Amino acid sequence: MQPTKRLCLILVGGLLALGCERQAAEEATEEQPADTVATAATISLADIAGTWDMRAVPETGADTTATIYQIQATADGWTYYLPDRDPIEASVTPSGDSIIVNAGPFESVRREGVTVRTNSVFRLEGDRLVGTTVAHYQTSEADSVLPLHVEGTQAP
Repeated sequence: MQPTKRLCLILVGGLLALGCERQAAEEATEEQPADTVATAATISLADIAGTWDMRAVPETGADTTATIYQIQATADGWTYYLPDRDPIEASVTPSGDSIIVNAGPFESVRREGVTVRTNSVFRLEGDRLVGTTVAHYQTSEADSVLPLHVEGTQAP
């Protein structure tokens, strides 16, 4: 066999071998064993059952007045206890490491005579329940909103 043909065959064989190795490596990285796949922490309503003393402050910092209230959390649902208001039942949905809560409409504590509904997302951080609430005020003009930082600890 001529040296040029021999060299070409060696090169083609080497390229084929490299291509096969690369394809095998790609296939090996496509599938990960089930025990190595990371899973997000999940929370259940039972994890946070109890009475929580809560504090809500506007995120803007312009108004530092806190609204103090309680949440009675059970595995079946939540009830808000705001100052000088009837108890407010809230719909509660666990989602991964968060709890989504919708309440209202009810009379606002911050804006006298104005009806509000709230959408909140809470997470358990150590022994604290923290999250954000967006208050949607129903006015004669366009709907106005107030984002609040909310934090609480379990009542003794």
